[in-house]
Amino acid sequence: MVQPRSPGVEDGSGGGYRWVADGGRRAATGGLRGRLDALRELIALSRTRLDGRTLEGAGRVLETADERYRLSGEHTVVAIAGATGSGKSSLFNALAGANRSQVGPRRPTTAEPVACVWPGSRPGAEGLLHRLGVPAHRRHTPADGSSELHGLILIDLPDHDSSATEHRAQVDRMLELVDAVIWVVDPEKYADAVLHERYLRPLAGYAEVMFVVLNQVDRLPGDAADQVVDDLRRLLDEDGLALGEHGEPGAAVLALSAATGRGVGELREALGQFVAERGAADRRLAADVDAAAERLRSVYVAQSQVGLTERARAEFDDRLAEAVGAVATGRAAERDWLRYAERACGSPWARMRGRRGSRWGTGGSVAGATGVGAFTGAGGPTGTGLTDEGRVGGPRARMGRMGAGRGERRAAAVGQTCGGRNEATRDEVGRTGAGMTGAGRAGPGRSGGGRIAPWRNGMRRSVVGRQGMSGHLPSAGAVAGGGGEPTVDGRAAARPVVEQAVRTVAGEASHGLPAPWAQAVREAADRGAYGLPEALDRAAADAEESLRGGPAVKPRWWTVAASLQGLLSVLQVVGLLWLLGAVTGVGEGTAWVSGLLPALVGSVGGPTLAWLCRVVARGPARRYGQDAERRLRSAAAGCGRARVLEPVAAELLRYREVREQYAVASGA
Repeated sequence: MVQPRSPGVEDGSGGGYRWVADGGRRAATGGLRGRLDALRELIALSRTRLDGRTLEGAGRVLETADERYRLSGEHTVVAIAGATGSGKSSLFNALAGANRSQVGPRRPTTAEPVACVWPGSRPGAEGLLHRLGVPAHRRHTPADGSSELHGLILIDLPDHDSSATEHRAQVDRMLELVDAVIWVVDPEKYADAVLHERYLRPLAGYAEVMFVVLNQVDRLPGDAADQVVDDLRRLLDEDGLALGEHGEPGAAVLALSAATGRGVGELREALGQFVAERGAADRRLAADVDAAAERLRSVYVAQSQVGLTERARAEFDDRLAEAVGAVATGRAAERDWLRYAERACGSPWARMRGRRGSRWGTGGSVAGATGVGAFTGAGGPTGTGLTDEGRVGGPRARMGRMGAGRGERRAAAVGQTCGGRNEATRDEVGRTGAGMTGAGRAGPGRSGGGRIAPWRNGMRRSVVGRQGMSGHLPSAGAVAGGGGEPTVDGRAAARPVVEQAVRTVAGEASHGLPAPWAQAVREAADRGAYGLPEALDRAAADAEESLRGGPAVKPRWWTVAASLQGLLSVLQVVGLLWLLGAVTGVGEGTAWVSGLLPALVGSVGGPTLAWLCRVVARGPARRYGQDAERRLRSAAAGCGRARVLEPVAAELLRYREVREQYAVASGA
């Protein structure tokens, strides 16, 4: 059993009540109990998302339910309400069997509520009367004490249209506390707009605990009473009030005359059956929960299906991959693999030229003496090293193997998003850089050596470039570029891409949600976006660091090709020496024929072997670049998932939880 919250001793003054074994108080029935528990859980889950005023009505319903079930469950509180002169007090006296409430021509006659209590099998009425605020001198018992109404507490309320403001306020307060209401109307004011618009229409959901009584039918001639009742039913139907006809639940509509007693017995019989069911309190509270749930509908029921689709997640991952330059990183890794393969499989003469070019900084890391262009088919077999711009030693070549590190890659990627122009990228850098490095926190403006690059003319200029994957620092030309243009660090320019990605995924996730929950989703995404560019920068730096030095495991065929190149170089040297001896007369005059073959084999075989290695290397290099792109893409997606997607998913999960609780509370 449910124990009372405020145990005490019944003293007849409306104070606390001691627990009566297997009696007085009772809990809500199973269905209503579940709905009340769901409403309580709903409020607890929503306190941090909704303001207190939104949840205030639902909180009052829970307080009312707790208070009602702490009091007597053996009594049913029924109020008689009506307009001035409708005959409320006369009907009250007719049911009580004696003049318990004052009647007379003076208006308003009833200034304070009057109660008549039919004793039940257990005590507890005093607590209910104290809750209602009925004065002790206004509490009465019926004259006949009929057993058919045992457990009924009948309340005669002041007029709801009284000229006294305190009377109307008292009616409104008590209507929220009673278990059922008998609305008394008369033939003259049964269509009163105040009654229908202020009370009956808003209380249409309480039809099951409502009686509508047409009093004073003795004043109507002939069959006029039936016509008035029919018109009253029409008005109630327009108010949305369900009528209890043909065994269906709803309000009972009766016609009677309290003065003559006509129809009073029928009302008494209906009240006796209503009280005997002991279900009025549950029905009233169920209607309260229905009303509270309807008021909260707009903040819990989504307009459409909500959630973060796989397509939205994939697009978010793609935008983050674009921000960190995953595609450019993969392509650079592919070029690096080709360059390392060329170094391993090229002739010794080409390797010496490559080292000499790197030492003097004539070709940079990307397009050095060994020539990425030569190995990829853009240049000649000797590796003259055409750059991406189609010329030797251009600005991009001088910027080093990775284009002055990851900054250029992401600048290029963001440049495509902003229209593919460097000016757009620089403008974005100028707008966002101060917010990233000058707001009191470490921004993503780190140079390759971990030093902050200074600003000049609204752009970041890389003073210390990143080390290339070859282990060489870019030359001075790599800093200034061929035309003296500063190197723009693309990390600052990538921030707009990240912010746009976060806004897009937050918009997708919040689409269709009620306003408070949509705002919570957007705020969760914004909190996660704070620091996301820096996290992506670290992920990209880690990915680039892992690519330094080339492939961790060198293919065995590189060693075989290098050995063959060495053998062919030896043949070339031997043949050339042999030819030199024949020309200078050291050997026999016909000796040049014997030296021509090894010289030709060595001279032609080396480039041919290099060409074959280039053809063979394209597939592994492509896979190596794709793997590098995939790793960086996965790292960027992991950052976005941990910082944005998971908090957003947590908010959506919380919404689903409250939505489930709302469905239970609303009885859906």
